[in-house]
Amino acid sequence: EVQLVESGGGLVQPGGSLRLSCAASGFTFSTYAMSWVRQAPGKGVEWVSIISGSGGSTKYVDSVKGRFTISRGNAKNMVYLQMNSLKPEDTAVYYCNARLTYDYWGQGTQVTVSS
Repeated sequence: EVQLVESGGGLVQPGGSLRLSCAASGFTFSTYAMSWVRQAPGKGVEWVSIISGSGGSTKYVDSVKGRFTISRGNAKNMVYLQMNSLKPEDTAVYYCNARLTYDYWGQGTQVTVSS
């Protein structure tokens, strides 16, 4: 059974940092690219970042480039999202995603950026 469990969200002031983690199980983790997506209140799902199975290739949505860093630890079946210089518009529920035969999602972790 594929499982994705996110953690690390919380309340942070503008300009602050958070590190999200996603623990994956039930599939050959290093074979698959992993993504982070987010959903802000009242808005649709927005893709944020993707990392290749090896970790050698990453991509970001323009709004987070230079502020967010995606990484993975294949030995521990973990994917991370380091978020720096957070802005109020980064407030959202963040989900990690694995695209296998189907799309799999975790339960999400809330990130709130507010003073």
